[in-house]
Amino acid sequence: MDDRVDNIRKPRADAVRNRERVLEAAKAVFSAGGPEASLEAVARRAGVGIGTLYRHFPTREALFEAVYRREVEQLGELAEQLRSAKDPVDALRRWLRSNVEFVATKKGMSAALALAVQSGSELHAFSLDRLTRAVGTLLARAVAAGEVRADISPEDLLRALIGMCYMHDQPGWQSTTLRLLDVFVDGLRVQSKQSPRATVKTTKPAAKRKR
Repeated sequence: MDDRVDNIRKPRADAVRNRERVLEAAKAVFSAGGPEASLEAVARRAGVGIGTLYRHFPTREALFEAVYRREVEQLGELAEQLRSAKDPVDALRRWLRSNVEFVATKKGMSAALALAVQSGSELHAFSLDRLTRAVGTLLARAVAAGEVRADISPEDLLRALIGMCYMHDQPGWQSTTLRLLDVFVDGLRVQSKQSPRATVKTTKPAAKRKR
């Protein structure tokens, strides 16, 4: 009796795997194909039937929201993993760079997510809180180590990141954003108060010979 109840309550292992495959495939398809990418393309990439996809995600919006939540959770988990990294600035840089891939997926779902993540929605509040706490942990560690200036907030970092990502929409925008992100992180580093000056050797003009 208990075994039958457990089987009813717990998702089957293959169902869990199918759901994860669909989410991973959807991330790739939506990032590359934009909002017009078909659910059939997602099912093909995941190696499941379209019926299986719809059993897990009855609507297109449900799939988009699930992908979005999964990406946010993974970024939160990544921040936890990077807390033990030896170099706190490199950890912060790696987390911010991982967000560029997340934004690429989000851009592909922007039309469908417009209402779901609008300001004041539960999904918007969830993502903002999770990402702010994640980057805040890494930022605080870098500041405490004396590696990064202390007059910047987690919200500032997220605003700068979003600005860099959405300023570019042409093909290849990710590589441009990653390059700008590296420049931005380098600019956050605490600069030495006394920068070494180059020593310039001077030579005295040779004395004129008396005739």
